Amino acid sequence: MDEGRLTPERFQAERGRLRAVAYRMLGSLSEAEDAVQETWLRASQADLGPVENLTAWLTTVTGRVCLNLLRSRRTRREEPLDEQPAIPVDGSGHGADPEQEAMLADSVGIALLVVLDALSPTERVAFVLHDLFQVPFDEIAPLIERTPAATRQLASRARRRVRGTTAPAGDLSRRRKIVEAFLAASRAGDFQALISLLHPDAVLTADRFVVPTPEPIVLQGAHQVAESATAAAGRARLAGPALLDGEVGLAMVWHGRLGLVLTFDFSEEGISRIDVIADRERLARIDLAVLPG
Repeated sequence: MDEGRLTPERFQAERGRLRAVAYRMLGSLSEAEDAVQETWLRASQADLGPVENLTAWLTTVTGRVCLNLLRSRRTRREEPLDEQPAIPVDGSGHGADPEQEAMLADSVGIALLVVLDALSPTERVAFVLHDLFQVPFDEIAPLIERTPAATRQLASRARRRVRGTTAPAGDLSRRRKIVEAFLAASRAGDFQALISLLHPDAVLTADRFVVPTPEPIVLQGAHQVAESATAAAGRARLAGPALLDGEVGLAMVWHGRLGLVLTFDFSEEGISRIDVIADRERLARIDLAVLPG
């Protein structure tokens, strides 16, 4: 830094970390990039002479920018999600996320992103900054206008929500393997692999919020269900395993928001039923948690 000013080169060295912070806060790559740019604008105009730890200071500024965005997002939560795409089970929709965002969401953990979305803005900031980026509570507290003790409680509450509750370990492990295999086969468009995972009389239902149809969609038989899954291979990149009311399922994140979930019923012969849910009222009632490990 020259005379207390931040150079573009020095900020560039911090950009990757700041984007990681912002993405975990916001769950949207475009919003994360905007937050980092806003951090640069603020930092480039500030006198950083007294700043001893630039990385920590920039992380805090990014956290404040993200907190404002999260609060703004909450005030608009009751408005329709015009940017949320229809996710037809036949894969005929448009507007899929860029490949880069799908890869980033997958690497971070889609279940983590959708569970974080269920937290309040202050819980989310406290948890992400402390648990994921090791920022001390006494540095987070002024940012969210809480005492360090209250900030610790917010992070603890968020941590419990993220961990959630689990089904019996043996049953959870078996079902997780089946769901992860179904997701991998869907992403690869592997029809035969999907058939091997499905009960011959498997049924898939999709509520009328998944696609713009007057009535829910019902597909019957392993072949129809497998065909719908292969047709939606691109959209499967946005989904990841999660605990849904204590059972293993799939959740899809869209711009940092929960877009839809897939719940599964199982039999000895494979997956017997899949329900695709996009109704926001039904989604709000589902207890989401990250799978262990």
